[in-house]
Amino acid sequence: MSQRERGTRRVVRSVAAATATLAAAGGTLLACAFAAPGAGDGRPVAGPGPCVPGRCPAAYPDPHGGAVVGRDNGVNVFVGGDFAVRGAAAGAEGRVVVEGEFDLAKGSGSPPAYHVGAVGVGSRVPPDNGSPFLRVGGDLKLAAGQRLLAEDGPVNGTVAFAGRQTGTGTVSPKAVRDTGALAAFDGLREELTAASTCYAYDKGVPRKPTGTAVNQGKVTVFTGDGTSAFQVFNAPFDLVAPDGSAQSLSFRKIPANATVLVNVTDENGEARTINTSAVALAGVRRERLLWNIPDAKVVRIAGGGQLQGSVLVGRRSSTTRLSVAAVNGRVFTAGSLAHESGTGGAGGQTIHAYPFVGVLPECGTGPTPDGGHTDTGEPVPFPTGVLPPGFPGLEGLEGLEGLMGRPGAAGPDDAAPAEGRELPREGPPMRASMAVGATLMAVGAALALAVLFRTRSGPGSGPGRRT
Repeated sequence: MSQRERGTRRVVRSVAAATATLAAAGGTLLACAFAAPGAGDGRPVAGPGPCVPGRCPAAYPDPHGGAVVGRDNGVNVFVGGDFAVRGAAAGAEGRVVVEGEFDLAKGSGSPPAYHVGAVGVGSRVPPDNGSPFLRVGGDLKLAAGQRLLAEDGPVNGTVAFAGRQTGTGTVSPKAVRDTGALAAFDGLREELTAASTCYAYDKGVPRKPTGTAVNQGKVTVFTGDGTSAFQVFNAPFDLVAPDGSAQSLSFRKIPANATVLVNVTDENGEARTINTSAVALAGVRRERLLWNIPDAKVVRIAGGGQLQGSVLVGRRSSTTRLSVAAVNGRVFTAGSLAHESGTGGAGGQTIHAYPFVGVLPECGTGPTPDGGHTDTGEPVPFPTGVLPPGFPGLEGLEGLEGLMGRPGAAGPDDAAPAEGRELPREGPPMRASMAVGATLMAVGAALALAVLFRTRSGPGSGPGRRT
């Protein structure tokens, strides 16, 4: 069996399993979709989202070291792989979720503490006291002398981990082993890949931009059309100065309250770098700015400036090396994350908790392969847009994000259903879920046959389909 055929069979199994799961759980998923945002019965959504009560502030202040101004129980950092802390990185504000292992080993010469949930200078909008500030699906690894702090002054939470705790480092106030720590996040990693790919590519080609992105050397300028409520920029290049050093990032002609999507793409699926000294928003709200990096295997976000806006990295086999002074927004990656200070750089790197409230395209593709790649880098066909004549298409289906709540919708990860609340047993929502479940099963079967058909007919076109 060829490598391409093995990859295709993996796609078929993935699509079939996802379809069967959705069909079986359709009632529950659709009930969550019909619920009001933040109602308490939803699960995390595929991508950075808004503040989840808590006590959300009316407006988020710029980073400061003053009093706590509110509470946000939304996930601020999601890592589908492993999370390593190195160098002199200082902390990640807000709720942090790691599917793999969390490894704190900052090394000699660096302050030994790393904060989760609350940091000394940030938005000062942490999660509720007593809740898990950090959830780890794998091992919690703490090197000798290292301190993992889920507290800052009057703010304090816990650390929950499903694997083992290794090393002689310490956790304060406490760590709790919980084999179900990541139960609510099943499938989210795959959804992130699907969403990131969809935001960057529309039916296999780069999404149509509304403006231009031009690297002018010391600055990359994003010039919008001045009118659209959804501004799209495609940047198939590194955001760096000619010598690789930091540059400023500047936005122009962006309407008030517009959602701004910047797709930083790499058709070779290798590496992309954002090295910034400053971001001139010029009216752009950080809460409506998303940096989407769908296909690079190595992502570097560096520089002495503060990167405004949220970050989404879509490739599951990716590693993001984050050494920028601060990110003022959500950081969601389907891959692994290394929070570090960079070679010879100053310390104190932080991720600050700011929500994402932009309105993004609806994506009905469901889970996709790893940005079109297998773990070895061998491209495999996408299960979308490959149906042979006579098979039903995906048109008219909301797809996975329609069921879960589209990216940008609220969904707490810890809250339980309200007292006495039950999922609907009959009526239009349940009938709709049964219909969607049946349709998904049919589409799953069609996709499986379609991918096999495509394999025998030859590769198609689109991101990741390189030979």
